[in-house]
Amino acid sequence: MPSVPFQQLHDSMLEQLGQDIVGGVLAPGTTISADEVATRYDVSRTVIREVVRVLESLGLASVRRRVGITILGSEHWNSLDPNVIRWQLAGPDRFEQLSILSELRSGIEPLAARLAATRATPEQCGALTAAVIGMSATSRAADTGAYLGHDSDFHRTLLAASGNPMLRAMSQIVVEILEGRTRHSLMPHEADPEAIHLHGVVASAIQSGDADAAETAMRSIVAESAEAVETMRESPEPPPHL
Repeated sequence: MPSVPFQQLHDSMLEQLGQDIVGGVLAPGTTISADEVATRYDVSRTVIREVVRVLESLGLASVRRRVGITILGSEHWNSLDPNVIRWQLAGPDRFEQLSILSELRSGIEPLAARLAATRATPEQCGALTAAVIGMSATSRAADTGAYLGHDSDFHRTLLAASGNPMLRAMSQIVVEILEGRTRHSLMPHEADPEAIHLHGVVASAIQSGDADAAETAMRSIVAESAEAVETMRESPEPPPHL
């Protein structure tokens, strides 16, 4: 039987340990050795050593000689890292995390839309419009990868079009939120027409250079998304996606 490639084992173990730490399976303050981890998950110490280096860089664990691997609490985590966000959305506090991320979006995406109205290139304006058209074309299957791809393209382009490198760097965070909702079946099968309309308003306002309209429409998108997260806490059916 062929052996599993190192990178595949590494990625699989990183996901497993990351989710176990963020999900509380490995509680803060827990101390374990590399040998214990290797035995528990049936992988080599080499794989564990490399995985733990990544976890250290994310603030999820620390390693000290003669002490071992110590699991750290959330106050130490790099909460803006897409890996950490993905693991949190896979855990028991998913809805709380979505609420926190909605608050973050409310601070960055309306601002990005305002800036994009004066800084977006013709190519970026075209990409925003193409993304809205794609969302509309796949709106009856909003819980699939096709719709997600167009939606992600829109928000990624929006943040890049702001012309601010710090805002552009936040794009993977926003995309991770969108991917998380799809991955965990928190999307409706059919998109809300108003959601797509608002995305179109943002694209049009940016193209025409109307910063106020772009910001206002984007703020509406984020606000409705935040309300949808709250509704999801109590409803078995996901509300319209924004």
